Amino acid sequence: MRKPVLYLLLLLFIPLINQAQQPDKPNSSEIFESIQKLNFLGSVMYIAAHPDDENTKLISYFSNKVKARTAYLALTRGDGGQNLIGPEIRELLGVIRTQELLAARRVDGGQQFFTRANDFGYSKDPEETLGIWNKDKVLSDVVLAIRKFKPDVIINRFDHRTPGTTHGHHTSSAMLSFQAFDLANNPDAYPDQLKQTSLWQPQREFFNTSWWFYGSQEKFDKADKTNMLSIDTGVYYPSKGLSNSEIAALSRSNHKSQGFGTTGSRGKELEYLELLKGDLPNDKSNVFDGIDTSWNRVKGGKPIGDILTNVEKNYDFTNPSASIPQLVKAYKLIQNLEDEHWKTIKSEEIKNIIADCAGLYLEAAANTNHATPNSEIPLTIEAINRSNTQIVLESIKINKENINEHVELSNNQDHFIKDTLKISKNQQPTAPYWLMQKGTLGMYKVNNPELIGLPETPPAAIVDFNMLVDGEPITISKPVIYKTNDPVKGETYKPFVVIPEVSAKFAENVIVFEDDAQKQIPVIVKAGKDNVEGYVSISHPKDWNVYPEKQAISIGHKGEDQTIVFTVIPPKNQSEGFITPMVHIGDNIYTKKLIEIDYEHIPFQTVLLPSESKVVRLNIKKKGNNIAYIEGAGDVVPESLKQIGYNVVTIAPKDINAETLNRFDAVVVGIRAYNTVEDLKYKQQILFDFVKQGGNMIVQYNTNSRLKVDELAPYNLQLSRDRVTDENAEVTILNPDNPILNYPNKITTEDFEGWTQERGLYFPDEWSDKFTPILSMHDKGETPKDGSLLVAKYGKGYYIYTGLSFFREFPEGVPGAYRLFANMLSIGKDTIKNNAKLKN
Repeated sequence: MRKPVLYLLLLLFIPLINQAQQPDKPNSSEIFESIQKLNFLGSVMYIAAHPDDENTKLISYFSNKVKARTAYLALTRGDGGQNLIGPEIRELLGVIRTQELLAARRVDGGQQFFTRANDFGYSKDPEETLGIWNKDKVLSDVVLAIRKFKPDVIINRFDHRTPGTTHGHHTSSAMLSFQAFDLANNPDAYPDQLKQTSLWQPQREFFNTSWWFYGSQEKFDKADKTNMLSIDTGVYYPSKGLSNSEIAALSRSNHKSQGFGTTGSRGKELEYLELLKGDLPNDKSNVFDGIDTSWNRVKGGKPIGDILTNVEKNYDFTNPSASIPQLVKAYKLIQNLEDEHWKTIKSEEIKNIIADCAGLYLEAAANTNHATPNSEIPLTIEAINRSNTQIVLESIKINKENINEHVELSNNQDHFIKDTLKISKNQQPTAPYWLMQKGTLGMYKVNNPELIGLPETPPAAIVDFNMLVDGEPITISKPVIYKTNDPVKGETYKPFVVIPEVSAKFAENVIVFEDDAQKQIPVIVKAGKDNVEGYVSISHPKDWNVYPEKQAISIGHKGEDQTIVFTVIPPKNQSEGFITPMVHIGDNIYTKKLIEIDYEHIPFQTVLLPSESKVVRLNIKKKGNNIAYIEGAGDVVPESLKQIGYNVVTIAPKDINAETLNRFDAVVVGIRAYNTVEDLKYKQQILFDFVKQGGNMIVQYNTNSRLKVDELAPYNLQLSRDRVTDENAEVTILNPDNPILNYPNKITTEDFEGWTQERGLYFPDEWSDKFTPILSMHDKGETPKDGSLLVAKYGKGYYIYTGLSFFREFPEGVPGAYRLFANMLSIGKDTIKNNAKLKN
């Protein structure tokens, strides 16, 4: 085994660095809890499919009550879900949810890992899921995570024995975990992994069951529980002033993009674990019963355990530094351990505890949050010892360059060093590693096997502080960060990242041409360094034309951008393809766009993606012009409608009144608006009156729970959980003569070609006979679903409810989606209503 590589990988798997947050400054009680965890050598891994699947009550319980190393392995990053806080979907949503999971783990004390599986959207069974994922690669990633983390206990969120009863990703996560339990200790399984880690056999595997899996509380109460453990996760922590359930709620509330804010609870709460593999503990409240979790499990560990037990027993909450001599003694013994796994983990833990006990603050701050390859960045390095412990800063190492210091850090005397960070010309960008290569629908591509499983890209630059603490050499590593003062927020932090010297993007990801008229398309070029000069050209499909062929750029300062405008000429007939800006700087060509994600609840994120926009020449007609849009949970439908020539105005619920609506031809209600916008329950009748007076109202999908309104429609309309997840599922036209399929565009089954991720979701399954169902579709082996598009005449206007996924199709430039939506907006605007089959 290559021990240096193993050490590096284990180090990366230890959550030492909060790249985007202010540094941890633990108080005396928190330091004591770290010492307790230092004295516990047991690990548990929770496994499920998505962000939000994890049981934060159990994760917090094992981390804070049991003091175990606790991890959550999410097979995906949640890319296929919806976003309640902004417009980001797909890859960018996956970046947000990754950071939300890391924020959750900072609250509940767990660690976070992933596989390369891409959340491609809802799946009804594991057969479909594992057919789209690369089953063998995802299984190998689960095995790798187990081999690296080495859990004694694995807990599955879902039941591997019940395919087809829940999300296919859910069942697949349990099935893969069940297989990986044994494969992790099989030398013939994925032998290449053994170059960077070692075999491991977990002792027990459980299924985290509950009444939900039995259908009712009554059925669960009657179930045989002889093979189950019950754990009270409602314990109270006096040192925190919080119950475990309150901590779990704070953790779960970090899933803000999913609207999972949770209220904390108090009192006894039982969680049940059904044994799947291994021996059943005698103590049915302790998953580690019979497993040695003391230092005795490690050869040479007993004297370390004795020292640390004494440290814990005699800890002085008023003077944590009194523990340092004994902690240093234990640290020296840990360096002699043969067990590389526990040696690495406990070395890092105890080093941080020693630093915390000494009030040792170490920081390396750049004067900017980003730089380019082959550049030099000023650094301000700070070191201060706030104890009487003898600490000498012998040297610092900045990205492998050693700088001698030999400074004694006297009690409470701040020491600053001014130096320079040199960025190699070969330094790779520090964007999310799983997005750097083009993957498939079901899998992200990661070329570097040492990155697989990590929650995020390692820091761009590291500073090693080489010290003598009570005469013992100890090195503590810190990432280079960017720190500034905000007039409102005060001290703020951003990660320091490396970016390309230039990036470029179009203003729109999809550019729709409703006819063959040319458009002026701006290209925004942003400099990553000073004095950027070159030129820009555009790669385009053969049947499209771009003028001029190239244009010069000259940008004086980093962070500034320059906008240049090209004329794009579409073909005469319907066509689609991609255009890419190509920025030529010297001998290099740059084709990536730089995206910044800035939300207060997660670290500032810098993402690099291929810079391309889809161009679509549509054969499309439309009637009506002025559209009012009521925002829901975040989508790009308004921008997409503007692309085809509509005047779209976003209106707030408070502005919904008869006079305001009178200016519009149609009102479109955004996705999940009736789930998320409380004020709409007071505006529903006004909207219905707008329809009665001749307007069109289009309501996009809502979930069937937590509706804010009593009546979705002017007639009876009941939502279900019906959905069609196969984007290629056959579409049957139920009413071919209906105006919505004929005016002003003729809609055929060809318009449903090229759809992405799904057909639609949360279709109604019950409706008044005033509604006319337009389409029928279904997934393989299921009954037809006729509620995807319903239209009803109401007074002089039309009410339309649709669960079709326009919010996914518009960003992908699907022509048929635009044509159908234009018909929905145009219905009733023709002067001749021949063949109308709508019921009055």
